[in-house]
Amino acid sequence: MEHQPPAEDVVVQMSAAAVAAIDERSSTNEDDDAGDGDVCRARRTFSHSYKMEHRKPLDFTWLQVGVLSYQSLGIVYGDLGTSPLYVYSSVKLPNPGEHDFLGLLSLILWTLTLIGLIKYTFIVLRADDHGEGGTFALYSLLRQHVNFKGSMPMPVTRLVSDINLKFHSKKSKLPSKMRDFLEKSTLAQAVITYMVLCATSMVMGDGALTPAISVLSAVQGIQTRSDRITQEHVVILSVIILIILFVCERFGTSKVSFAFSPIMLLWFVFVAFIGLYNIIKYYPSVLKAWNPIYIITFFSRNKKAAWEELGAVVLCITGAEAMFADLGHFNKSSIQLAYSAIVYPSMILAYAGQAAFLIKNPSMLSTTFYSSTPEPLFWPMFIIATLAAIVASQSLISASFSIIRQSIALGCFPRVTMKHTSEKYEGQVYSPEVNYFLMIVCILITVGFEGGPQIGQAFGTVVIFVMLFTTALMSVNMVIVWQWHILLVALCCGVFFSIEVIYMTSLLYKVLQGGWVPFVITAFFLSITTSWTYGRRKKNEYEAANLVDRQEFLKIVTMSSKVPGICIFCTDLMNGIPPIVRHYVRHTGSIREVTVFVTVRILPVTFILPEERFLVDKLDHVGVYRCILQYGYMDKHNIDDDDFVVLVVASLKEIADNNDETLLLDSAFTNGTTFVFGRTILKMGTGRNRFKRFVINNLYRFLQKNFRSNMSSLKIAPGKTLQVGMHYEI
Repeated sequence: MEHQPPAEDVVVQMSAAAVAAIDERSSTNEDDDAGDGDVCRARRTFSHSYKMEHRKPLDFTWLQVGVLSYQSLGIVYGDLGTSPLYVYSSVKLPNPGEHDFLGLLSLILWTLTLIGLIKYTFIVLRADDHGEGGTFALYSLLRQHVNFKGSMPMPVTRLVSDINLKFHSKKSKLPSKMRDFLEKSTLAQAVITYMVLCATSMVMGDGALTPAISVLSAVQGIQTRSDRITQEHVVILSVIILIILFVCERFGTSKVSFAFSPIMLLWFVFVAFIGLYNIIKYYPSVLKAWNPIYIITFFSRNKKAAWEELGAVVLCITGAEAMFADLGHFNKSSIQLAYSAIVYPSMILAYAGQAAFLIKNPSMLSTTFYSSTPEPLFWPMFIIATLAAIVASQSLISASFSIIRQSIALGCFPRVTMKHTSEKYEGQVYSPEVNYFLMIVCILITVGFEGGPQIGQAFGTVVIFVMLFTTALMSVNMVIVWQWHILLVALCCGVFFSIEVIYMTSLLYKVLQGGWVPFVITAFFLSITTSWTYGRRKKNEYEAANLVDRQEFLKIVTMSSKVPGICIFCTDLMNGIPPIVRHYVRHTGSIREVTVFVTVRILPVTFILPEERFLVDKLDHVGVYRCILQYGYMDKHNIDDDDFVVLVVASLKEIADNNDETLLLDSAFTNGTTFVFGRTILKMGTGRNRFKRFVINNLYRFLQKNFRSNMSSLKIAPGKTLQVGMHYEI
């Protein structure tokens, strides 16, 4: 919910002078290290980290862009690059002829051009949120320009100090009817939010389906060499490869990309060369398929059968979303360069070569890729294809890590472990929980479908729905953020939307033939996100309605016995005293001489500047303070407990009224610090809706119990923590 801060509880920002003071005190006197070594070292460490975290958009040289482009081949383009393995073999036309193959090729060429080159490479990549991509980046941009209502999931409480945040996008002063409409319509906000959640869940499904279809398609080629090799052998070999792939994810994007990029570069060279060879040998004029008249001819000849085959054609653009989702792992120019100079021309030659081969050998449709490979190159191509399929799988897995990280930061997914695998590139992360969950699902899909055509139907459904969500979100951003004229937006997005809707209708026709799988995966992740956001919202509503008022809190402070030291009381509330404090004091009968209420706040911006990291304020009574620790959704959470306490004490001294208060802070710091965590358990009564009771009493409670807390971003020693539990009856 959104709560306006009361006048006496406005949070003020820590001044840059406080940081400078810490730096100066820690560097001017070497002797201080001897008498107060830990504190001085902590001050120096914190001061250094503050300087290092003053992030600005990076300027890359052309050499760096070239290196990143090379790396992106192994991370971003594995999925899209390996699509020639299975696109034509997924087509099931009866007795196809020359014009049918030219029509299919024309569809593929224009799909790669309109969706891959124009939409994603030159339009969607421009909608980054300070270097980060994906559907959550689009959502974050909207949240920075539109004040979403508090009844929505993932609310952002507005503070007076937010006006100073330098990493918010510059909000236009021009009037916008679209922005006014969104700010007034909770329904429109709900549609956008749940669209983002669905897109996120479907990308997770993509992360499970891509490895299954890519590895199976590559390994199946071995069956053409011997009748003894059965489909069961192919499935077993695929499962072994997938397990090795997922285990290797923990080494990180940089190490994996340097190992995988040479493979993908070799793959693109091979498929382009083989494609050019087939064009020259079988049908040199095959590129006349650029003429869209062949698309019209294809539909007029095959009618409903042509429409049904769109589900196979759309597989040529699988992985295009990874260009946007993996943007944080690289940068815009490197991804654009790699696609335009290497990926796009290679795919054109590969598909054109396969079409040329099929025009002369239509009976080879089901085994197009390996049948069109010259015999001397079969085994080298089999090895490269298998390795490239592994790379393709890795690209969507990496994208899944990035998207889950953004979901957590914006409050719509329970906190899982996120490990940074690169000191240089912030976006390169790894989550063991997500990784092994995807591995299990991927293996189940591989074994369950046994390499049948149903995987292709499921895969295409995921791809097209995510593209539709991206187009819809892009159209809103074009109007509100970029301020394009509504007619230009309608023309631009209308073309993409029309193409994608046509593809979607073909895929929905085959839901029962395997297309149901992504909907099951999406439903699973949606149950997590919606349960989590609903539970968090109900918890916030309860706390807002049961705050400890000022008079009651003053009475608690004055009547409780004082214990030396500092108490860091961790709470989700940024304004007011949470009801669990009443519960805590009632049972302990005491309070520390200095109490600081701390809230970790994640903002829908990529990074928070150092001087914006901590907000501190003094409450009504001496010795009671509030601190808000702010992060952007791509910030590293790397402050340990000692550094945190040093910073908080230094910041509180900046707002101290007199020397007595400063002495109190020094004395409390000397006597040690305890971190108190409130563990609240929601319970919905029997008089409420049965489904809502199930969500709160079962799903949300399970997630709350088994996932990490917000304060896990602080590295706190177990001996310094105290947990206080309380039931919230809602």
